Amino acid sequence: MPSAVLCGLGAWLPPDVVTNADVAARTGTTDEWITARTGIRQRHVVRAGTGTADLAVEAGSRALKSAGLDAVDYVVLATTTPDRLCPATAPEVAHRLGLAGVPAFDVSAVCSGFLYATQVARALISGGQAETVLVVAAESFTTLVDPDDRATAPIFGDGAGAAVYRAGDPDEPGAVAAVALHSDGGLADLIAVDGGGALARSAGDTAPAHIRMFGRSTFAHAIKNMEAVTREVLAIAGWDLAEVKHVVGHQANARILTAVTQRLGLPDDAAVLHLDQVGNTAGASIPLALHHGSATGRIRAGDRLVLPAFGAGATWGAAALVWPDLVPG
Repeated sequence: MPSAVLCGLGAWLPPDVVTNADVAARTGTTDEWITARTGIRQRHVVRAGTGTADLAVEAGSRALKSAGLDAVDYVVLATTTPDRLCPATAPEVAHRLGLAGVPAFDVSAVCSGFLYATQVARALISGGQAETVLVVAAESFTTLVDPDDRATAPIFGDGAGAAVYRAGDPDEPGAVAAVALHSDGGLADLIAVDGGGALARSAGDTAPAHIRMFGRSTFAHAIKNMEAVTREVLAIAGWDLAEVKHVVGHQANARILTAVTQRLGLPDDAAVLHLDQVGNTAGASIPLALHHGSATGRIRAGDRLVLPAFGAGATWGAAALVWPDLVPG
């Protein structure tokens, strides 16, 4: 049975940057207050007229170039911020990448979206339905944020990361060794955007579609579940914790990532942090962090990585792989 092997990586951030000072001026906080609580110093934001498809196309084209491909068998877009409620955004992304006619669909799992989409790619490849799959995780999450809300405005940013998977040998570098996924709808109110959905519209609710979050509860659930699913995925892969070089987790909060790493008994520098530059980009955060780590030489060929995430839904999961020798686009 073939395995899904990572062979290309791309990323894109919109050029406009909002600093902590910019956010503090609107929310009555300070740069120091935001940094101390989140680890975030700035975030990239989409400008008027830019959508999630625009981010996805840029990241996807770079991933295809990194893989040396101009065509794939499937396109899977992980996003919680589609450009329209209907239709899905993925077919437009595929069309703009020159992949018209290729099956393309959205996956919505919020901050775990890249992991869920990666599992879909694995299933397509191992089941013989595809030789190559482009997975893009793209989010315009600042469009869901109330800019005056001090609980959410400092946290989120926009961006896209993309990965190309090909059929290959399970023992070669880049092969996804294991994925573990979970959800619990009983935690749906931890992080939610109520406005704009069918329930709100059926009730005649026209309130803005802004994200709300119970920060302390989310913090606790994230640490607990990311630690547990990391141990689970390593057991599935047959890896020992001591073999893990880097934890490239969902970039929600620096304190969460540090706590998870410490509870696993790994050194603090095992956690790859990128959120100081980009904020919480939801489903795009793991591929953006992988791209940054690889491009800067922090992540090297042969390193064993574990990728945990926790997000709204609630959804959580983790993946394990040995980093391949590739040049990110």
